[in-house]
Order: sequence, then C-alpha cells, then structure tokens
Amino acid sequence: MPLSGPNAGLGKAILDAAQLALFETGGRRMTLIPRDTGGTPDGAAAAARSAIADGAQLILGPLLAAEVAAVKPIARDAHINVIAFSTVTSLAGGGTFLMGFLPRQEVVREVDYAHQRGLDRFAALVPDSPYGHLMADALKEAVAAAGGTVAKIASYGPTAADSAAAIKTLGGGGAGAAASPPAFEALLLPEGGARLDQIAGQLQAAGLDRPQVRLLGSGLWDVPGIGKDPALVGGWFAASPPDQRRVFASRFQATYGHEPPRLASLGFDAAALAAVLARQDGSRPFSREAIMNPSGFTGVDGLFRFRPDGLVQRGLAVLEVEPQGNVVISPAPQSFEELGY
Repeated sequence: MPLSGPNAGLGKAILDAAQLALFETGGRRMTLIPRDTGGTPDGAAAAARSAIADGAQLILGPLLAAEVAAVKPIARDAHINVIAFSTVTSLAGGGTFLMGFLPRQEVVREVDYAHQRGLDRFAALVPDSPYGHLMADALKEAVAAAGGTVAKIASYGPTAADSAAAIKTLGGGGAGAAASPPAFEALLLPEGGARLDQIAGQLQAAGLDRPQVRLLGSGLWDVPGIGKDPALVGGWFAASPPDQRRVFASRFQATYGHEPPRLASLGFDAAALAAVLARQDGSRPFSREAIMNPSGFTGVDGLFRFRPDGLVQRGLAVLEVEPQGNVVISPAPQSFEELGY
C-alpha cells in the first residue's frame, strides 16, 4: 500500500481494514507483512522484492495501476500471485487478479434490471474522459445483449456550458417546452460529487427527468447523502449490497476512531480471502486454482469470485435513490448459480 505520498491516507485505511480482517477471521496461519510503495512504480517494485525476500507467498495490492504494472513481472518471475486493487482491466492475468470495482459490471447489472422493468431504449450522458468512454461502450454492449437500443450518446467537457450543450443534443427542451417525449426511457449518468448535482439539475430543467426518463448511475453514486438532491431521487445504480458494508464501517469506526473510505473494504475482503485460503491443507494455499474457486467468496462487498482472465466478478444489488437513504430494489445474488453462470 502507499503508506507515504499523496495516497497515504487511503493506503493506511486499506491496511487497517486488512488487519481488522485478520483479527476478526482468526487468521492465525497467516502473517501480514506491510510494505510501503510510496505511491510510485519504483517504490512498488522495491516493496514487492522486499516482501518476496521475506517469504511472502501472496501479494495484496498495490493500489494504483502504474504500481500494479511494476509489480506484476516481479511477482510472475517469483511464481507468486497478486490480488491488486486497480480497475485497469488490461493489467489482469498472468497471476495478477484485480479486486477493484469494475464499472462495466455495474452497467450490465443496471441495464439487465431496467430491461426486466420494461425499459429498452437507452441513452448516455458521459464525461469526455477515458472513464466516460468506457461507460458509454459498456452501455452499448449491455443494451445490445439485452435486446434494447441505444438512442444517443452525448459527452461533455468540464464546464456547466459544456454539459448544457450536451444535454441539448439529447433532446432536452425544458420541462414545459418539449413537443414530444425523448427518444429514450433511461439515461446513464456516470458522474459524481458536485458535478453530478449540477448536471442532474440541468437535466431536470430540460425535462429529461422522471417520469419521462429514469436516471442510471454508477459506483460514483454510492456515497452517503446522494438523495439530498431532489433531481436524483428515483435514480437507480448498481453497487455492492449495503448491509454488510454498514456493519464493516461501524466496526472500523469503533476500532480506529474514524469512518473508512469507500475502498477500505477491499483491504478487508482481500485479507479475509487470504486467511480463508491459508486454512486449507496443502503446500500451495494461494495457488491460482484456490484463488479461482468457482463458488466464490462472500465478503464485506458481497459475493465475488475471480475469472480465468484475472478479473473479479461480483454479485451486485440495484439501489434506488431516496431522500431518507438508498433502498435496495433488486437484491444481490446469494450464489453464482442464481446468475446462471
């Protein structure tokens, strides 16, 4: 983890969560060896070499994509698997498993649920960024698989004028000015923070809100208090089932005296997984086959397993934004058999 540098706070929280997991799971057959990457590729490479020299059999982390890229060949040459926290999917494989939350899976879950609810015409309003383009591509693939249509894709730059212009291309003409309903029933809006509030208000002013259009979010919506914005109420987004995460957050707060950042749960689940594997008999508890148990594992963020390509597959819930707090409207699966694969 980056225990120094600009991401030191997050790195320390992930490490704290991992230590909490060992305490709670009774990981007596496993020793956690913390190493500081400094938040740089060179630091991550040095940390990996140091851990391997001290007998590490599995690497949890690193956090950033450039760090993972630096560690991957070192671990591969030492025949040690890596469970990293990046979401850059091109880094997966060759003994590196990615545990980060993958935006593409969120879109697939949302579209599938929307299709079940009779919504088959979609559009997207996305930032003009690699993340925005990834989400737009994911929407096209998911909608095609569901047998629906993507009516429009619009991207915007960093200013309010940019998003207003993009909304205009979607057909927004004002709440009372629209001569005909929009060409889509659901709109993907993968944005967060103050920018999300701003754009949601612009969509509302343009008449592209409920009941005509259902907003679909992303993991960026998975934050406390999102329902305080009336323009977002009634929107749907896919995320880990919230109940277990609330329990984890409470335990973390009681132990360390502050709330955990969202990604801290990755450290808990990775260490808990390692503790489970360490209890198995055999000389290679952290083998590729063990990590890829097809039945998967259940953690703070719900059901998950690793695919042969090294990417995590998660059982996600669908939540609806409400003023008093988000409500689960489609529960996460309890097993991968429920998903049919």
